[in-house]
Amino acid sequence: QVQLVESGGGLVQAGGSLRLSCAASGSIFRTNAMGWYRQAPGNERELVAFITSLGSTNYAPPVRGRFTISRDNAKNTVHLQMNSLKPEDSAVYYCNAKLRERMSSPERDYWGQGTQVTVSS
Repeated sequence: QVQLVESGGGLVQAGGSLRLSCAASGSIFRTNAMGWYRQAPGNERELVAFITSLGSTNYAPPVRGRFTISRDNAKNTVHLQMNSLKPEDSAVYYCNAKLRERMSSPERDYWGQGTQVTVSS
C-alpha cells in the first residue's frame, strides 16, 4: 500500500513563504514524475509544478519564478518552496506521484490527502 503524506501548509501573509513537503512510502519499485496540484473552492484541480526522476521541472505560468520544486529520489520525497505568495495562491495543495509498486506493475497515479495553504492580503 503506497501512501503520500504532505506537510507544511498553513496561513501566511501576502509576500510570505511556505515550504510544502511530501513523502511517499510503502511498496515502491520506481517513482517517476512527482508533482504538486492545487484546487481552490469552485475551481478544478490544476497542475502547479512537476519534476521528473532526472530532475527536469515544469511550472504553471502563474507560479513560474516564485515557486521551486525539488525532490530527493533516495527518500522518495518532493518539496515545493513557495515564495512571494499571493492571495490567489490560496488552495488545497495535493502531492502527486506517478510510480510503479512492482517491476511488473503499470505506472499509476497516487495522491496525498491535501494540505491547505491560505494567503491573507
